[in-house]
Amino acid sequence: MQAIRKRYFPALAEYLRSRSEESLYRAGELGRELDGFNPEELIAMHEESLQKLVANVESEEALQLYNRSFLFLIELMVAVRYEASADRSIEQRFTEMREMLFRSNRSFEMVKNKYENVLQHMDSGIAIFDSDGILSFINVQMAKLLDIPRQTLIGCNMKEILRHSQLGVSTKRTILRLYREMFLMRSKYYEFEYKDGKHLLVTVTYGDQLDGDFLFSVKDVSEYKQIEQTAMQNDKLAMLGKIAAAIAHEIRNPLTSIRGFIQLLRPYLLQVGKEEYARIILTEIDRANDIIYEFLNSSKPSAPMKQYVSINSLIKEVVLLTESESLLRNCEIKAEWHANDVFVSIDVKQVKQVVLNIIKNALDAIEDVQLERRGRIDVIGRSDGQYAEIVIRDNGKGMDKATMSRLFDPFFTTKQLGTGLGLSVSYRIIRNHGGAIRVDSQAGSGTEFIIYLPLAE
Repeated sequence: MQAIRKRYFPALAEYLRSRSEESLYRAGELGRELDGFNPEELIAMHEESLQKLVANVESEEALQLYNRSFLFLIELMVAVRYEASADRSIEQRFTEMREMLFRSNRSFEMVKNKYENVLQHMDSGIAIFDSDGILSFINVQMAKLLDIPRQTLIGCNMKEILRHSQLGVSTKRTILRLYREMFLMRSKYYEFEYKDGKHLLVTVTYGDQLDGDFLFSVKDVSEYKQIEQTAMQNDKLAMLGKIAAAIAHEIRNPLTSIRGFIQLLRPYLLQVGKEEYARIILTEIDRANDIIYEFLNSSKPSAPMKQYVSINSLIKEVVLLTESESLLRNCEIKAEWHANDVFVSIDVKQVKQVVLNIIKNALDAIEDVQLERRGRIDVIGRSDGQYAEIVIRDNGKGMDKATMSRLFDPFFTTKQLGTGLGLSVSYRIIRNHGGAIRVDSQAGSGTEFIIYLPLAE
């Protein structure tokens, strides 16, 4: 049977290519050597050979090949000399074989369409280049990323894709980077930031694993990056806690001793007219103690003493506390909330500290653009059904992506006199309440912080 299989495949392939009488005659020759073979075995052999031939063609062409191959199989069956069963005529046997072939035809078409449909609607972009660098397949998601109709890309090589009139300049640059990394440097993975801040991961399977083809897959990993950044932030805060414990013991106690001795020396400094030195030293020691206290608080805020409170009343109180300072800085602060009040179980003092800290940062950001426009801060209370949201939005100078990525890092600050601990503290407080902080900003257009707090049960 194996010897027949080896001869059957090239004979069928030659007939499908040429459809000549001579190639059809070879089917008869093969059939005369198959006396006694079961019809199901012959059809299985025919199906196996045909699947190899249609593996790399479109669905419509595959169907045409199946239809043309039917004549070859019939010629083979006619030549097969087997005895007809007593209860079935030769015509009945041929009818049965024809039905089996058509059923096989339909099942193959359904499977091919099913897997092609799965590839088309995957959340990853898929593109396949053949060994000559010609794009042979591209799915819907990849076409969306390129923002070009699929039908205009099939059959193009890399140069033709780069010259495509509908391809944006930034996308062309990205494709060139990918070409250098993945074709020239043979990297299997490449991660980069795309439009709208999306993080995309490109993977490639090289030709030696796909009979000469190159398979590219592009996946949006923005959510995974966010989870990774959150994990890194938590690691930094955990390390900060360990450092803080050491600082509390090693620095705070000596500072207390120094402060006491300076106070004892104060009368002698007064006698020589240097009392100002004592005042400066004491002031600086107090400032150092304040920084250490803030540092300790950032690493391990006290456990929240929760109470049932209205978000609307919290916002009213915060706005009332900051209204006078806002007016002094020529900034308008507005509060807004929904008629249906929402309630949360929080440590009011800690959450108020977070909101006041963000508003203070907003006031500082607005100072840098007051020559261009009057400052405005909106504080909004709302709910999405699962969380209460406090939105603090300003029209200040905004931030770039690099600053945003480090915003909650301990000791990171853009202010000349800042410690870089305020937002780190805020992040930890909100996390201890089972909530989250999100920030959205654009340089020159302002910033929006959203604090999420679980609704009270």
